Amino acid sequence: MQFLGETKEQSTAAEVFADSLALITKDIQAWVELFAENAVVEFPYASALGSPERLEGKPAIYNYMKDALAQMQNLVFTNIRAYPTSNPNVLFAEVHGKAIIVATGRHYQQDYVMRLETKDGKIIHYREYWNPVPVLDAFGSTQNLRQSFNAQ
Repeated sequence: MQFLGETKEQSTAAEVFADSLALITKDIQAWVELFAENAVVEFPYASALGSPERLEGKPAIYNYMKDALAQMQNLVFTNIRAYPTSNPNVLFAEVHGKAIIVATGRHYQQDYVMRLETKDGKIIHYREYWNPVPVLDAFGSTQNLRQSFNAQ
């Protein structure tokens, strides 16, 4: 979302976040284009499930997320609350997500807390906090999760 007369370089973290939510469930390649070449994505609790905690660079982000999102059928985000900071390049957000896990057919629901940082209209750092228990419940085992996300 850009405002009239505004260049992409002037996009705030809030605008990039809105774009991210609009694209992540529809077009993973376009979603990855929101990231800077050397962007970092972190999932601090993922290592508890044997999944990567840190992704560096667009290729790593794309390769992981395309597999992860392919397992989340009908992924929908609701209860979206964005909290801009005094720095227009940093945003915190809370969202509720739900999906059906393809590998198991189980329902998945999760509350996420996110921190997004942008530079020149691109995401340079994204950190997402989530509870590992609903992930494990929906996937049935850490082995199913690792196979589904190609995180062997």
